[in-house]
Amino acid sequence: MNWKFFGVFVVCLGLFPLVWPDPYILSVMGSAGIMIIAAISLNLLLGYTGQLSLGHAAFFGIGAYTSALMSLGFNVDLGFGITVQVDPKPVWAAFATAIVVTAFFGWLVGKLAFKVRGAYFVVITISFAQVMRMISLNWTDLTEGPMGMISIPPLSLWLPGEGVVNLTSKAEIYWLVLAVGVIAYLLVAMLVKSRQGRAMIALRENETLATSVGIPVTYFLALAAVISAAIAGAAGGLYAHTVRIIDPDVFLFIYTVTMVIMVVAGGKGTLGGPVVGGLIFGLMPELLRGVVQPEVQWVIYGITMILILLFLPRGLVPAIYDFIAWVRTPIAIPVRESKRALSAGAKS
Repeated sequence: MNWKFFGVFVVCLGLFPLVWPDPYILSVMGSAGIMIIAAISLNLLLGYTGQLSLGHAAFFGIGAYTSALMSLGFNVDLGFGITVQVDPKPVWAAFATAIVVTAFFGWLVGKLAFKVRGAYFVVITISFAQVMRMISLNWTDLTEGPMGMISIPPLSLWLPGEGVVNLTSKAEIYWLVLAVGVIAYLLVAMLVKSRQGRAMIALRENETLATSVGIPVTYFLALAAVISAAIAGAAGGLYAHTVRIIDPDVFLFIYTVTMVIMVVAGGKGTLGGPVVGGLIFGLMPELLRGVVQPEVQWVIYGITMILILLFLPRGLVPAIYDFIAWVRTPIAIPVRESKRALSAGAKS
């Protein structure tokens, strides 16, 4: 990873609200940022372990509902005379609880689903997402069902001289999403560069060979599922506390499809892939809004995806790396040849 470029990129994004303070633009960027965080979480599974999860929206929704329920409080009858009552918790405690709960579900699904491979794994993840959606839709005493949950409190920060400030403005939400996104990116970067990350990549490249040298397959796949689910849960929690209203639609399959598109188009198995793909496919619908008809927007969206997969099958980020290497090669060769000629002349 080029840390200098990463630092400059983050600083530029941080200064964006000061340069372009339009609330609508910041709202769009914030929404795209939340989906990018979710795509970063999926990339850990799809890109670095080679496991395609088509139910990743389940973790996003679990994070959203858990954070909302903990911050609002709830009282639910489980039957058999058992009643669970939870008083409203501070929003950051609720957000942290959402991450922990989602990580637990990631571990649970990972332990069960990673016993199978291929289409069976995909079916299990899709079924899990549909089950969670049906629970959120029908357990009205807890989730309010199709009516959704409203008045979710925003996240807040303590600032010197101002005390506790609710993060409700578009610029504040943008900076909050950016901060969480940077943390998620760095967490995945550190993981894939570690021994555990190298083991995950080895499983992706050749599971049989990795197993033969003693790499425990289920352990590392479950570890990836836990961290991936936790990051997706953080994205869901951000969604709940920034939009401040959620309903069972957060479990829809289209959210998982959007994440997959961002990862594949950007370049799966690369750190920058979900970010680049997320910026393009997260902002494209909004950029086309008002320019072309809604039907044409989705046609352009689909054609763009097809063209990328057709001409850049590895994704945009690997293509950019290849282009930079291609540009540098013609320059590097004459320099080396000239150095050899100078050294030969000096010897003669």
